Amino acid sequence: MMNHFVFLAVLLHLRTWCTAYSQQESLVFPVTYLNVHKDLALQRLLVEWDVGKSAHNAELVMSFEIQVRRADEAIVWTEFLNTTLDKSGKPLRWMWDSDLPLECMSHSVRIRSKAEASKNWSQWSLWETIQGLDTSNITEPKIFPDEKIIEEGFDISLCCIARKGQIIKEFFLNSPIPYFNRTNSQVGLLIAKNVTFKGVPHVLCRESCHEENCFAHAVFFVGRPPDVPHDFSCQTQNMREITCTWDQGRDTYLYGSHSSKYKLSEQFSKSSVPCTVNCSERCSCSWDIGKQRIYNVTLTVENPLGKGIATDVFDVAHRIYPLPPFQQWEEYTDGEIELHWEQKEKEIELFCQAEVYQPDGKAKLYNSSGTQLYGNRITLGGLQPYTSYTARVRCGAAKHFWRWSEWSKAHTFRTKEKAPSGKLDVWRKITPALWGRNVTLFWKQEADFQANGEIISYEVTWEKVVNRSKPEHISLSSDCNSTRIFIDNHPYRISVMARNNVGYSHPSMLIIPGATDTEKRLSKSELKEEHVNGTDGGILISWKPRDKSDSYIIDWCNFPMLQPCDLQWKRFGPDTSSALIKSAAFVPGVRYNFHIYASAANRVSLLEKKTGYLKELPPRFDPDVKKVELSYHEVTLYWDPYPTDEIHPGFLRGYHVYVSPVQEDCNLKGSKKHVLAGGSVVCKFTIENPEEKTYTVKHLTSNTKYKLAIKAYTGGGETPIINFRYIDTPLDSDMLYLLVLLVVVPSLIMAVCLWKMKRVKDCCCPVIPSPNKSKVLSFKEFKIGTEKVLKLSDCIPDTLALDNKAEAKKLRSRSLMSSTSTEDKTDDQNLSSVYRNKNEERSFPSTPTPQTHTWFENFAYSSHLAVETNPYETPETLERGNEEVSAVLYQPQYYLNILNDASTSSPGEAAGRKSNLRYISQTDVHCIGRRL
Repeated sequence: MMNHFVFLAVLLHLRTWCTAYSQQESLVFPVTYLNVHKDLALQRLLVEWDVGKSAHNAELVMSFEIQVRRADEAIVWTEFLNTTLDKSGKPLRWMWDSDLPLECMSHSVRIRSKAEASKNWSQWSLWETIQGLDTSNITEPKIFPDEKIIEEGFDISLCCIARKGQIIKEFFLNSPIPYFNRTNSQVGLLIAKNVTFKGVPHVLCRESCHEENCFAHAVFFVGRPPDVPHDFSCQTQNMREITCTWDQGRDTYLYGSHSSKYKLSEQFSKSSVPCTVNCSERCSCSWDIGKQRIYNVTLTVENPLGKGIATDVFDVAHRIYPLPPFQQWEEYTDGEIELHWEQKEKEIELFCQAEVYQPDGKAKLYNSSGTQLYGNRITLGGLQPYTSYTARVRCGAAKHFWRWSEWSKAHTFRTKEKAPSGKLDVWRKITPALWGRNVTLFWKQEADFQANGEIISYEVTWEKVVNRSKPEHISLSSDCNSTRIFIDNHPYRISVMARNNVGYSHPSMLIIPGATDTEKRLSKSELKEEHVNGTDGGILISWKPRDKSDSYIIDWCNFPMLQPCDLQWKRFGPDTSSALIKSAAFVPGVRYNFHIYASAANRVSLLEKKTGYLKELPPRFDPDVKKVELSYHEVTLYWDPYPTDEIHPGFLRGYHVYVSPVQEDCNLKGSKKHVLAGGSVVCKFTIENPEEKTYTVKHLTSNTKYKLAIKAYTGGGETPIINFRYIDTPLDSDMLYLLVLLVVVPSLIMAVCLWKMKRVKDCCCPVIPSPNKSKVLSFKEFKIGTEKVLKLSDCIPDTLALDNKAEAKKLRSRSLMSSTSTEDKTDDQNLSSVYRNKNEERSFPSTPTPQTHTWFENFAYSSHLAVETNPYETPETLERGNEEVSAVLYQPQYYLNILNDASTSSPGEAAGRKSNLRYISQTDVHCIGRRL
């Protein structure tokens, strides 16, 4: 029965819930209450609202949309909030942080709601407004926020509110922080983004007027929140007081009332620690221990932008940090010191450590052999005699060691003196003298030599090796490192010792051999010097080792051109055969001479001699050319021997001869091209023999100007060419003769030939005028009908040639007679040209025979007129006439026959043959004879 009632109750509850749920889908629950407050300190709006009681009773899941609007009616924020209502009926709350100061302008809020099961939103509530100062009656412009503290890297928004009826004309920062602003309204805005610390920014605002109450001014601060304290720890130095220390961390840029505040509290006692914080390089805070031994200390640091927390839990007995030792003194010998000091806290058992600085600057630590309670001392051993040391001490708790104390003040002390240890490094230089030798002794401290005190003198002793006599002795002051003694030609033993206030060093022995004839010759430097080269900042010396030598010595002068030359030497072991000699005095261009000696049983002998440069330089001057010999195609240079002594900056390797024509680049056989600084090319000849004193340059061109130069070169090269010597090769007469033979003579021959050819042409082929072109035929007298006819009687021959002298005389007299007669004589009486008939023409001999001709020249004849054909000849006659002309050209005797015929014939016969004769032009006859 009971189960039945329970089942009915559940069904009733489900029915009620389903009814409510169905009502939710159709019903909305508007906001019935809305209230807005502002928190100006936090620049925050506090919103409170509620919906109907039925919604709470139904425990609905509600959604709310909240909007925030500013006075310029721009919605600046929209947010959706989901929550489940309960039956308590408590109103709902929401907060909103404004990026713009709430004082700048009015802010309004409205809300609407919706049940989660419903699809419909309620109506918006009315705007609930919080008034800003823009609606108040202010007496001057105001800037918000004022003296705000903002964290570095964040943004800040400021506003400037003008009085009613005014607008903001200017609103700016007098700081390098970038910003943008908006003016020309009652509320001006200024926004700076990602601000950094660059001093204290000042904000200025001005209305459109210029009176005193038209301006406003404000500042804001840029800073950082404090770092969590670094290296926070607490310790005690005397078991009566605890001191906690820590590092502040970065600068917060906030000072004065905004600076970081420190607070210490103890968690076990739940009380604040009564101490005053003092911060310089590190922060510290001290307080009395009391009876508590275990602490849990919390350090809190806070400023307006944030805070940091550090903790330290410790047992006081495990945090002992002793005070540094003081009042040090020592008890010492020549190699050991016992160092003593005082300690303030004698109740604490300590373990101490001493740090000793060696003469080379290195530090060595010495630990105490046991714990120190009342006797505070430590023994420092292994020290050098008569040496200054600096020591300092620190201590730590022997039980539950926490950390070392601070170092004590440094204490300097010196060990006692001791006799010098080791031997001096001794060397000598022997020079011949009258009745003996001068020996210059040099000494220096070897690497293993220890003065062990202040050297007060050097003791030099020498005696003969054989037939010992009384030793000679001199004492030299401590600032000497050389001396000179005289010995005869016998062998001598020399020793040198150093002396301090305690004793002498071991003697350094040196045996000078006797000056025999062989040794005298060797002393005259018969050994040949070998050249060596500089490398790696030094000069490499090598030698051939000698058996039974216990060491080798190399000596040289640092300043070979000076006296004294600063003699240096260096010893090497018996297994060494090369060494790189370095010296700060070595400079390029200076020749250094090295002598290698072998040493055996304190006796030395010269092995080898070397000479070389750290770096060779070019010669200082050019060879002095004394003579120049010129020929047509060669030039020979002669120069003085080039000096090769020690003053020169390098070993002479040879010479370079440079040659080039002045007007062009050089290209001589056997040379190399060399480009000068100006770009011109010269020929370069190399002479590899430094002892050469002459050189001949061949294959030059005669009658040409050349420039030449000669340069000496060393391993360091040569100096640039500055001046050239100029020469002119002489004119080659053989070439001139050849030129005459090859050019002038052929030219003359050609000229003569041309001239002769013209003469021959004028003789054999004179210019004959063409009858058709002659103006003579243009006269009417020479016209018969339409044709132009030139009668034979109208022509006066130029020349007659007669083979028969008698006939020639007759013809000459006839010609003279005809010249006095009238011009109307018949044609056959004035005949000056002879023709032959057809039959006689064929009877010419085939081979010409020498004939004698007589020429008559008619000076009235013009050679520029000619008749090509006879107008009275028939075509057959003309044809045969052509053949006759060709015959006449090669048979001069033909004219003789004609004249003979003419002279023997009667006038009638001549007239009968008139029609068969033809005129022969002189231009068609080649070299028939000569003119009279």
